[in-house]
Amino acid sequence: MAKSKFLFKIYYIGKKKFYGSQRQPSFLTIEQSLLSALENRGYIRTLKNSEFEFASRTDRFVSARGACFTCILEKEPILMEINSVLPSEIGIWAYARVPLEFSSRFDAVLRHYVYIVSVPISHLQKTSGINIEMLKTACRQLEGRHDFLNFSKSERDVINTIRDMNFVTFSIHNDYLIFQFKSQSFLRQQIRRMVKKILDLGQGKMLYEDFIELFDTSKVISYQSADPEGLILWDIMYNEKIEFVEDLKSKERMNNFFSRKHLKFGLKSHLFRVLQQDNFSQ
Repeated sequence: MAKSKFLFKIYYIGKKKFYGSQRQPSFLTIEQSLLSALENRGYIRTLKNSEFEFASRTDRFVSARGACFTCILEKEPILMEINSVLPSEIGIWAYARVPLEFSSRFDAVLRHYVYIVSVPISHLQKTSGINIEMLKTACRQLEGRHDFLNFSKSERDVINTIRDMNFVTFSIHNDYLIFQFKSQSFLRQQIRRMVKKILDLGQGKMLYEDFIELFDTSKVISYQSADPEGLILWDIMYNEKIEFVEDLKSKERMNNFFSRKHLKFGLKSHLFRVLQQDNFSQ
């Protein structure tokens, strides 16, 4: 096979054993797991020659359904062959052949993130209270072009903190608040910090004037971001010339894994709900 580059779509679950997506010496990461699987099955020889590139880096405990990476392979990819040596928490489920100069990171046109708030909205309403209209106001305010310096973790190599936020919204599904964010690119911890301040405003922990003040970058405001476990890199989109081929067996592997975990943790959730009752009879 001639030298060819491929763009892959993957899922992963941000379990404690993975120290984020990016390669780190002496730590297990999503990237390292993928590289080991590709090398094990003879798809790459060396990291340098493979030009392996992740489209978006995520922190520890963050999950993904449609993360992407590019890689030059020694042979045509068979996804289930690669998946067979990956842990069940990671899987490749689609791919596309791309030009050698293609960049999974810089050629992305839109990134879509989903954030699930860990506490049921009914519990928030009983304790601190939650103002739905203020949540809507905050989401509207975040849309458009802004300097998100105060909504991100500072990084030395990032000079431009202006981003165009295409879409910010939320919905309530099965008693849980679910936020959605779409933009071509995001800053480090930007989504988790936006969620933190949206919730602070909705719960009355900060005034609207203080929320607006976060857009004033003449002063840097520091605070703790929202929990990473609720964050999902849902999808990364490219121009219409990129045509992904979904592998049915690999997608079935992914959905079966999600289904097993849903059943397992659904039982635990119901168990603790029942245990809270003083009397139980049917």
